[in-house]
Amino acid sequence: MLKSKTFVKKTRAGGVMKVVREHYLRDDIWCGSEVCTECKDGAPVLQQDARVESDLCAYPHYLIPDTNVVLHQIDILEDPLIRNVIILQTVLQEVRHRSPPVYKRIKDATHEKEKHFYTFTNEHHRQTFIEREQGESINDRNDRAIRVAAKWYTEHLNKAPSVGELKVVLLTNDRANRDKAEQNGLLAYRCEEYIKSLTGNPELVDRLALTSDDQNEITGSKLLFPEHLPLSRIQAGIKSGTFLQGTFRASRDNYLEATVFVQREGDDSTEVLLQGLQNLNRAVHQDVVAVELFPKEQWVAPSSVVLQDDRPSDKETEEEEAEKKLESPVLDPSRLKPTGRVVGIIKRNWRPFCGMLNQSQIKEATRHLFTPADRRIPRIRIETRQASTLVGQRIIVAIDGWPRNSRYPNGHFVRNLGGAGDKDTETEVLLLEHDVPHQPFSQAVLSFLPKMPWGITEEDLKVRADLRHLCVCSVDPPGCTDIDDALHCRELENGNLEVGVHIADVSHFIRPGNALDQEAASRGTTVYLCGKRIDMVPELLSSNLCSLRSNVERLAFSCIWEMNHKAEILNTRFTKSIINSKASLTYAEAQMRIDDASMNDDITKSLRGLNTLAKILKGQRIAKGALTLSSPEVRFHMDSETHDPIDLQTKELKDTNSMVEEFMLLANISVAQKIYEEFSECALLRKHPAPPPSNYDILIKAAKSRELEIRIDSAKALADSLNEAVLEDFPYFNTLLRILATRCMMQAVYFCSGMDSDFHHYGLASPIYTHFTSPIRRYSDIIVHRLLAVAINADSTYPDLMDKHKQSSLCNNLNYRHKMAQYAQRASVAFHTQLFFKNKGILNEEGFILFVRKNAIIILIPKFGLEGTVFFENNDKPGPRLNFDSEGPTLTVEDQHTFHIFDRVKVTISLDASNIQHQKIRMALVEPVIPGVSVALPEPEPEAKKLKLDR
Repeated sequence: MLKSKTFVKKTRAGGVMKVVREHYLRDDIWCGSEVCTECKDGAPVLQQDARVESDLCAYPHYLIPDTNVVLHQIDILEDPLIRNVIILQTVLQEVRHRSPPVYKRIKDATHEKEKHFYTFTNEHHRQTFIEREQGESINDRNDRAIRVAAKWYTEHLNKAPSVGELKVVLLTNDRANRDKAEQNGLLAYRCEEYIKSLTGNPELVDRLALTSDDQNEITGSKLLFPEHLPLSRIQAGIKSGTFLQGTFRASRDNYLEATVFVQREGDDSTEVLLQGLQNLNRAVHQDVVAVELFPKEQWVAPSSVVLQDDRPSDKETEEEEAEKKLESPVLDPSRLKPTGRVVGIIKRNWRPFCGMLNQSQIKEATRHLFTPADRRIPRIRIETRQASTLVGQRIIVAIDGWPRNSRYPNGHFVRNLGGAGDKDTETEVLLLEHDVPHQPFSQAVLSFLPKMPWGITEEDLKVRADLRHLCVCSVDPPGCTDIDDALHCRELENGNLEVGVHIADVSHFIRPGNALDQEAASRGTTVYLCGKRIDMVPELLSSNLCSLRSNVERLAFSCIWEMNHKAEILNTRFTKSIINSKASLTYAEAQMRIDDASMNDDITKSLRGLNTLAKILKGQRIAKGALTLSSPEVRFHMDSETHDPIDLQTKELKDTNSMVEEFMLLANISVAQKIYEEFSECALLRKHPAPPPSNYDILIKAAKSRELEIRIDSAKALADSLNEAVLEDFPYFNTLLRILATRCMMQAVYFCSGMDSDFHHYGLASPIYTHFTSPIRRYSDIIVHRLLAVAINADSTYPDLMDKHKQSSLCNNLNYRHKMAQYAQRASVAFHTQLFFKNKGILNEEGFILFVRKNAIIILIPKFGLEGTVFFENNDKPGPRLNFDSEGPTLTVEDQHTFHIFDRVKVTISLDASNIQHQKIRMALVEPVIPGVSVALPEPEPEAKKLKLDR
């Protein structure tokens, strides 16, 4: 049956266009129940004996949740106890529109067989489809559609001979919807009412999200925050320019400060500074908010204060004290930032948060505060009856809302992850907190893997260059099993050199659009943690069929140059190939071969040729203005049994590291040029924007303090001035300067060539660049392989590959995944560093000051690549007299000693485990000694104080 609607639509040109909308209705849509004899169609989903132990529904029943129940109570619906649920198409469409993450979770639940969730397409069923009535809101129409579907199910199942006591129960928290359902003879309950009646899992009550009615009941009456404006006022204000829209970014160092990043069309982006709880007005990190700018005379500078762990309790005096710390007269107008306040929330970007429970001191209390692991998230008030068992555990909590009369948002318990400090639990926390997809690959994904045993076929030999005779080898870190790249170098008869970079042909195994491809695209990158790897693709590919291991035949994508001995490229060719690597070497093994004059086999000759050319290539890059920056990377040596770190040192880079890097860079540039020539609108490229001049302030000041000049008018000027900035009596100075220069840089990003005009890669001083050389661990490289394969007629194209909007959207996800992977890796290093120092007691080490703050100095310990903060004030104790000069920047303590950037200091390092959730490396000054000033390590806080300081 077909329902069609015809209406006219005005066109931009002022004409009228007739639009016909067709809606197909069917009689043969199955109800999905085991009971039904009328419309069976395949294996039933909903069980006949659909019993759950319940005081309210002591009979078998199917649940039909409305849209708000699915949106807000998804944690409940995912529990194994909740089974036999009918998810209506009306509900699914609304959820998809309002919350993509919840939509994905409910879709996943419908795919779990043991859950018995059935999706019923009520919008296409002849007896359940309804038209919107005149004057009826979309929301009211959808509520009516849900009631009509519930009524149809009740009557439909009652016709079945074996229906017995089976009933249909509508779950809705909307009072009007419930009343109308009951008038229609339906069974309808509030979600909370139903969940509290279940006897099988009393803890499930803790997972109930609070409704707005509940939230008003449990908080005090005094209004603490300004009201949020309605969305209509906000949209009008943004249109008129009264308000600005942007992303709220809370500060890690100071819970009373945040910035709102405002992206403007045709204008540079702006950052608006917010200070004080009233002006932050209940926004949470990553929310999209509307802000109102203050007049220029009210603009302030970002606070130089690092607020330690002191988060105010419910005592207002402590909050006022904290706010006073922000107030500082700023004499330099150039430091003032546009300042404003949050007037409304456009989009909440809340997610489930990991953290720990602070049990209330009140006996028998059910309301407690939860402290998130992420310092940028405020504490959350939750209700739970299992607080005593959750103390000392890492748990997940979701926010439900933040009323004006509550100092903290309200939320609910989701699940327990395990004991704090446990290695597996902490790894799970850092993966969840950084949104790293780490669940095992599903059967749907694994079904697209090649069948074993796998081998190269006659078909492969016909369409690929056979390079198995070449002396190809790989050079990687020790223990590497996902070998992406291999190299070769040989002399040609004409005296020139042939150099090849051979990259694993992952795109041969992962075909566009299937479940394996979609999963790799979603993950975006492999994440390397200490002692653990979260693969982007299943292990059969990452460590076996795609890994270019030695003495096995592998499919590759090869970039081959003919070069002269000056490393000038005479010609370039790309080909799909078959290789057989002759050696899998570590950087140290390759270096040993190059340095050992007695070794003259083909592999060693190839390595020497590559090394010689790489040095020339590097020289050419640096001459063009490429930057050589420094960032201390640490390597842990693990105990073979406990897997705890037993030694920690900064990584030592050899010539062979640089050798591999040079040819990977060259391959990436060559491929970028080729795919852009062929596909100017849809090439996936990578750029590195030049930093704004203000980013370099700290670097310029640091050099100036030693009477040296840093020039920033171009990458070449910066590179040259960094090369010249050398102090004879301070050999480590240049490294420190480069570490600081790294902090000034912008993030490199993926983009689609048809959506951007600036392609330049600032750090590499290259006009064009992409990623081609690591397709096992980066999805960007798989797309680049596909583009290159189409360009050389080695593979066919597909629509999404040529769609610049789809490519641009993919780039956004890849940039996000790449950034989160970096943060997760840093968090893993930080956790393992804590484990290392846990067993070491207090160590004395030499370090250098990297940053000077108003009340602290931040120190780098080169031996461990470790940074820490020395505070010159202790909680609850009068601190020394401090004089901060932002120009230097310098910090003078008690008029006795002035600290500058890069000063050499000696500190004690130890692990402060007084706060089990935020254990941290503490540093205390040993040299220079400042008489009368104690900067000793803080003593562990007593339990009563811990609540106040735990932020």
